[in-house]
Amino acid sequence: MRRDRADDQVLNRADRHYRGGVAAPRGARRTRGGLRRRLVLTLLVVLAVAVVGIALLWGRVAAFNDKVSTASSLSSSLLLPLNGSDRVNVLMLGYSGASHDGTYLSDSINILSIDPRTNTTTTIPIPRDLWIEGESALPANGKVNEVFAAGYLNGGIDEGGRAAAEVLSDVTGLKIDHWMAIDFVGFQEMVDAVGGVTVDNPRPFAYTTDEDFYNRGIFNSGSFAKGKLELDGARALAYTRARYTNDPAEASDFARSVRQSRVLAALKTKLGAGGPGSLGPGLELMSAMAGRMRTDLSAVDLFLLMGHLGSDRRIELSEDEILQATTNTIGQYVLAVIGRATPSDYEPLKAYIRERLDEPIAKRASPAP
Repeated sequence: MRRDRADDQVLNRADRHYRGGVAAPRGARRTRGGLRRRLVLTLLVVLAVAVVGIALLWGRVAAFNDKVSTASSLSSSLLLPLNGSDRVNVLMLGYSGASHDGTYLSDSINILSIDPRTNTTTTIPIPRDLWIEGESALPANGKVNEVFAAGYLNGGIDEGGRAAAEVLSDVTGLKIDHWMAIDFVGFQEMVDAVGGVTVDNPRPFAYTTDEDFYNRGIFNSGSFAKGKLELDGARALAYTRARYTNDPAEASDFARSVRQSRVLAALKTKLGAGGPGSLGPGLELMSAMAGRMRTDLSAVDLFLLMGHLGSDRRIELSEDEILQATTNTIGQYVLAVIGRATPSDYEPLKAYIRERLDEPIAKRASPAP
């Protein structure tokens, strides 16, 4: 009898410590439970950090959006169009922002025409001396670079951007979907924010910022060598703005526009293609551009636009091909459309741009700026 009771006690203890015939030591069960609790706790901490990080990031993006854009930070005007079939046209304006009579004259005017079907971008530089007549935004007529300034006088930078987009839509025949304007200090800080840019300069030139020195053949402001140039913000701005140069080929608005495209392409390289890898540089740009730019695009749209800053093709509105040099009634140098029936007839220009855009990119491709 004693032996039977002893055997029962052994069996009872074994039953408590075995499950399905597999031993389950008490220490092992406590270890596995502790590991699970620590794993769950770690995941909860990581999730909490991620949520806080996203909230802080979005707060920064929303604050930037409120400073620079007329659009809501929660909106996107480009997400669907950039994945559609119709061209998306964005007007980019550069102006001095300094305190002088020409503060809001647009020194740089470029249309980015994006073809979502081929994911290519065509840049159309607009010469600032293009003569404009018959537009309500410029009732006294004038050069195209005066439109932004006239709009600014009527309602600030937002009205200047809207007016410039409206006039250029009428003149080019393109539907200008959106606009963005940045002053020269903002451009300089933008380049510095990405650590500078590298451009390939095809010809050397020296320059001066003084027209009188230029007329006397004195080029004392600086120079740029041929080949690879490492440019910080100040040098990049000087490179894109230089107009009084010792090389006549670099002294025109067309040459300046090409140099601007080189810098924009270099910026695109630094920013990446607009995906997650562009987030860091994009945040740096936000800090640089706050208070220096204005647009009707949201911060989300600006992020989407990053991958299209570089140009796959340029359409030059060249003299003697579509524009001719002439003077207005007060003797100013201006550019008028060749073949126009009246001073306000822009149909030849519209047809010229339309035909060039219809040509395959590869047909007119040139070496990268």
